[in-house]
Amino acid sequence: MNVVDTFTRYVANFVDEMVSSGVDTAVISPGSRSTPLAILMAEHPKLTCYINVDERSAGFFALGIAKSQKKPVALLCTSGTAAANYYPAIVEAHYARVPLLVLTADRPHELRDVGAPQAIDQLHMYGNYPKWFVDLALPEEQPGMLRYVRTVAARAVGITETSPAGVVHLNFPFREPLVPNISLSDLWNQQDNRETYLHIPNTSSFLAKKEIGVIASIIQGSSKGLIICGEQHDDAFKKEILKLSDHLKFPILADPLSHLRSMSEMTTGVICSYDSLLKDPVLGNELKPEIVIRFGSMPVSKPLMLMLKNNPDIIQIVVDQAGIYRDPTLNASHLAACNETLFCESLLKMVSEKQESRFYQSWFKSDEVYWEMINHSMEQTQEMFEGKIVWELQKLLPERSRLFVGNSMPIRDIDTFFKKDKKDITLLANRGASGIDGIVSTALGVSADVTKQTYLLIGDLSFYHDLNGLLAATRNQLNITILLVNNDGGGIFSFLPQSNEEKHFETLYGTATGLDFSHAVKMYNGMYHRVESWHELHTAFHTAQKVMGLKVIEIPTDRKNRVKFHRELLDHVSQEIRKVLIQ
Repeated sequence: MNVVDTFTRYVANFVDEMVSSGVDTAVISPGSRSTPLAILMAEHPKLTCYINVDERSAGFFALGIAKSQKKPVALLCTSGTAAANYYPAIVEAHYARVPLLVLTADRPHELRDVGAPQAIDQLHMYGNYPKWFVDLALPEEQPGMLRYVRTVAARAVGITETSPAGVVHLNFPFREPLVPNISLSDLWNQQDNRETYLHIPNTSSFLAKKEIGVIASIIQGSSKGLIICGEQHDDAFKKEILKLSDHLKFPILADPLSHLRSMSEMTTGVICSYDSLLKDPVLGNELKPEIVIRFGSMPVSKPLMLMLKNNPDIIQIVVDQAGIYRDPTLNASHLAACNETLFCESLLKMVSEKQESRFYQSWFKSDEVYWEMINHSMEQTQEMFEGKIVWELQKLLPERSRLFVGNSMPIRDIDTFFKKDKKDITLLANRGASGIDGIVSTALGVSADVTKQTYLLIGDLSFYHDLNGLLAATRNQLNITILLVNNDGGGIFSFLPQSNEEKHFETLYGTATGLDFSHAVKMYNGMYHRVESWHELHTAFHTAQKVMGLKVIEIPTDRKNRVKFHRELLDHVSQEIRKVLIQ
């Protein structure tokens, strides 16, 4: 058999096993050396392929699809610096625990380290971020090698999904010629008559009864407890954590990405105002717990993190199925390597149901007053304030929709002004490494799942960073509405100590661009609206609902006045809560 048929069989066996193992979506960045994989992936009848010519955008686009589908996505590029452009998305996927199968084509071994064009050192090029790396053997067609390549495919997919989910990097050296023979008969034959050559089941870890008993005895003895929920994606967990909160009478401080703020099964157990409450030292002292049970990554809220960091006497129990230490406070006393849902179920059986305590009532009374004050203030606010954008957006979003949130100020505004409701809105963000790059591309990847409408709330610098990503919307006929909050620069720095350095602040941190984004939206065939009043925002939003494709609603705000307005508002709210809470 000739060399073309040989590498065609080899690569086809890999692609087929990858699909059999659960990968049904791939993002391909075009290039020459990756031709064998690209053509055979496009040819496979059960694989949906998206083409993204910008590798950095492609990496985040694949990340968004994987986030939305909660399953691994294949990401393919050619050799050389193309692969380096995947790095930011790989870092984010690692820390956010998103399954990505990264496939890089490479020069064959004889063309490495000899000055061949587009040949760089791709071995372990992503460092420790992948869970597994393989530099595959050169294609051969013999039963042993076909079993080998199928085994690698199955292992790679399985490893991306095992807890903690993450990245696997497979590097494929190919010799020329590169164009496969897709007319071969029985191209997708199963190896050894197995539907899946190697099945790797997902497992759930649990604690021994004795260990759960130790934790249960600690919890049983306290009435001043909190449950803190960071980013979570397990629907079963949501139901169990609500049961546990009601059983223990421990309020749940729900990060926006916990998926506990907006769900049809609303209960009184969820608190959304904690970031603002804990900024006030008097309220923080009144609401300080004795014990905390924490699930998921550390929430966005800095005041919450500081409360845990500055009070080592608080007993912190961190629950993480993978057993990975994620506690920047360095104060956790227990790390429970256990499936989060199973942990809740076990505690429900081992801890007696509790009655409402004064501590429990104080949290909910504070939360109630907070939202009464915020609602009243937002109703009176006429200027285009970022907090009211979130407040209005929550009313405008249709039920069972998705809102992807940019980093820096947007996610913090969501944390402060997005209250609990029954709309069942899925909130998503890139909080693994918390960068501002790739936000547009990730949100577009999320929008590829058409079961829900997708919206993106983003700042102007993040939008600028990923303008190339807009091509994916046009190329793939994706439907997304982007709310672009434009304060002409880095708004978050106005809240930080750097803002006091007036001489260099605007140059180094304010970084105003002065760009007219309407031109970029037009270039990508999108619909653009600039709004300067709340009435115009509502009109533009409803207009966007009626149109398919890329829609951008730009909302200009005043960065210089924002900090003063924000702080005065929350100070006034805190004073009113003090009057009620401290009598």
